Parts: sequence; structure tokens; C-alpha cells
Amino acid sequence: MDTSSVLDFVKESVFVLTVFGVFLLYAMAKGRYAVITVIFSMYLALLISFTFPYYDQLTTASGGDALAKILVFIAFIIAGVILLRRHIPGDDYENAFQSFWRKVLVALMATILVMAFSFQALPVTEIIDPGTPMQTLFGPQENFFWWLTLPLIALFFL
Repeated sequence: MDTSSVLDFVKESVFVLTVFGVFLLYAMAKGRYAVITVIFSMYLALLISFTFPYYDQLTTASGGDALAKILVFIAFIIAGVILLRRHIPGDDYENAFQSFWRKVLVALMATILVMAFSFQALPVTEIIDPGTPMQTLFGPQENFFWWLTLPLIALFFL
């Protein structure tokens, strides 16, 4: 394997690595329960955004449809995090490297959920190109159910 193929693979995987890094840093800063709250908020945001009736009023004729849907989805995630953190506080007194491998697994599950949403539920692929390896994993519609259930199953064992 030469360096150009390694660089091509890294360039195609930069979206996944960035999402994973953000979730891992968030887990180290706030604790793994904060990332679990984000995971549950993503499920809630998916449910609400599928039936959100006001996308047409938020978009413009200049092609802002994809960005508007993503921003509305992020707003639903933030509202869900606020709601869940208010009623299910979690463990805020966890050191950055305490239970590090659990934080890595929780960040991986959140990344899997974001990637599944990016290919099946949100128009993220209209804005950025996550790369061919990710399209083969998360692109097929028949795998969407399994990518959605994997983080839930993993949370039973963490």
C-alpha cells in the first residue's frame, strides 16, 4: 500500500474521523452519560424531524433545503439534550480518562448513528461527500435498521 492510497483513504474518511473525534472529546469533557444523552436525543430528533411540517417555510429557492433540514435536526437534538439532562442528570463527576474505553465505545456508537442518519435520513451527502468506503457501509437502505439498533444494543452492555 503506497502513501497515495493511504492519503486517499484518510481523505475519504475525514468526515467519520471528525465526528468520532468530536464525540470522544465531548465524552472526555462531559462524561459518557452526556454522549448517551446525545444518542437518545438523536433518536428523538429523528422521530420528530420525519414529521416536521415547516421545512418549506425554512428553505429558500437557492438550494438551502439540505442545510435547513440539518439545522432543524440539530435544533431538535439540542432541545432533546436539554430535556433529557434536566430530567435524567447522569454522572457529571467523571474524570477525562476514567472509563476511557467505554467513552470510546459510546463515541463510536454515536458516530455510527450520525453516519446512518447522514446517508438515510438527512441530506448530509448533498453538502459533503463522506467517501466510498462509508457509502458501501451506510448507503444501502436495507442496513439502516441494523445501524439504528446497533447503538441501542451496545448500550445494554456498557
